[in-house]
Amino acid sequence: MTDKNEKSRDADKQRSERLVHQLVQRIDTHPGDADAYYELATVLVDLNSYAQAEELLMKALGLFAAQKDVVEKLRYGLGNVYYAAQDYTKAIQQFDQLGSQWKGAGYLMLAQSYMANGDHKRALAFALTALTSQPKDAATLQVVAENLLALGNMAQAAQYYDQVLALDFENGRANFDRGLVAMVQGEPYVTYFDLAKQQDPTYFKKGQQRLADIERFVQTQQGKTDK
Repeated sequence: MTDKNEKSRDADKQRSERLVHQLVQRIDTHPGDADAYYELATVLVDLNSYAQAEELLMKALGLFAAQKDVVEKLRYGLGNVYYAAQDYTKAIQQFDQLGSQWKGAGYLMLAQSYMANGDHKRALAFALTALTSQPKDAATLQVVAENLLALGNMAQAAQYYDQVLALDFENGRANFDRGLVAMVQGEPYVTYFDLAKQQDPTYFKKGQQRLADIERFVQTQQGKTDK
C-alpha cells in the first residue's frame, strides 16, 4: 500500500512539473495571458513552492493592474497561496480586498483562514456571509457547522450538518462530526460513526481523541444529572 501511495505521489509530482514547464512556455509565448499566471501559481502551490507562487502572482498583479476583473482573480489566487502556506494573516488581507465578483468564494476563504487561526466567532460570521450568496454550497454549510460545533452551539450545528449530508451523504468528515453532536445531545450516533469510518478512515482515526474527550464530557454530565 505504501509503495502504491509513493508511486501515485511521484506520478502526481511529475505531472505537476510537466504542467509548470508547459505554463512557463505559454507565458513566454503569450505574456498577456493572465489565466496562465493563475494556473501556474496553482500548480506551484501543489508542489509546495509557495514563495515562487507568491512572486509570480505579485508580478502578475503589477502587469495587469489596469484590469480590475483580472486583479480580483489574481488577488484571490494570492490569498490561496498564503492560505496553503498557513500564513493566515496575509491570506486574510488578500481575501478582505475582494470585490463582488469573488465575494462568496472570498468570504468562505476568510472563514477558513480565521478558523485555522482559532477565531471561530469571526470565522462563523464570514461563513454565514458567504452562505448568503451560495446557500446550497456543501463546503460553505460545512464550515458554518464546524464553527458552530467549535463554539458549542450543538443544536444549530446539527441543523447545518444535516443540510451538508443531504447534499453530500458520503462526506465522512461531516458524518463523524454529526456523530459527535448527536452524542453530546443524547441522540443515536453509532450510524454516523460507522459511515465516517467507511467514508473517511483517516479523519475517523484522527478524531478518536475528540471522541474520547466528548465521551468523558457526556459521562460527567450524566453523573451530575444522576446526583
